[in-house]
Amino acid sequence: MPKDTVIKVQEYKDTLIQKAELLITKCFPEKIVQLNELLATPMFNERDFEEVHQDVNIPVLPAVLAKNHDESANDDHPPNKRARNDVIVAGSPILALPNGSVSCNKPLCEMIKVVKPIIRTLVEHSNLLKMWISFMIPKIEDGNNFGVSIQEDTLAEIQTVESEAAAFYDQISRYFLSRAKVVSKVAKYPHIEDYRRAVVELDEKEYLSLWLVVCEVRNRYSSLHDIVIKNLEKLKKPRSSNTESLY
Repeated sequence: MPKDTVIKVQEYKDTLIQKAELLITKCFPEKIVQLNELLATPMFNERDFEEVHQDVNIPVLPAVLAKNHDESANDDHPPNKRARNDVIVAGSPILALPNGSVSCNKPLCEMIKVVKPIIRTLVEHSNLLKMWISFMIPKIEDGNNFGVSIQEDTLAEIQTVESEAAAFYDQISRYFLSRAKVVSKVAKYPHIEDYRRAVVELDEKEYLSLWLVVCEVRNRYSSLHDIVIKNLEKLKKPRSSNTESLY
């Protein structure tokens, strides 16, 4: 391997280790304080579900006649032989929404603009810590592996946090998809009130979920900071240089 490549790889490792240590000692405490302050703002603290209620802007169309029988008294057909002229209704035809397009829930979109960067930052920080601990793990040897087990446990915890943060991000995308499906049902069946209520319930659920996501991100930062600070010495030096004899 060329010497320049080895030097660049080592520089990358050294830079990453410095960033990770700065992340733990300075950035994580600052993040915890920032998230606590965010949760105290009216956007997250005053959790009134009515603030996220928004009309879907789809009017109720005139009722469609589902059956069209000739009910005249002069009908000579027997009851079981009577000519039928049923109209099968699969939903109201939607060529164009009379009041314009159906917009997203604006209060929730404002919250999502705040929450998504927080989730992305947690994923990035978790990935950085994961690489830092991976670089700290020494080569495999027999005995004196208690510190290595601490590194592995901490690494597993960080990987769990990273996966959970990615799931939070995916949850937001699934909300928009679910809401679009329910709104399309409202457009197709505007006379069924349950579909309109389903949109409201879905928005309220997402409102609560976004608040919970911020709380969980704050908790994850707190737990990672706590576990790393408590075991910082073992994470950086998993094996002691002077092992006492057992005999």
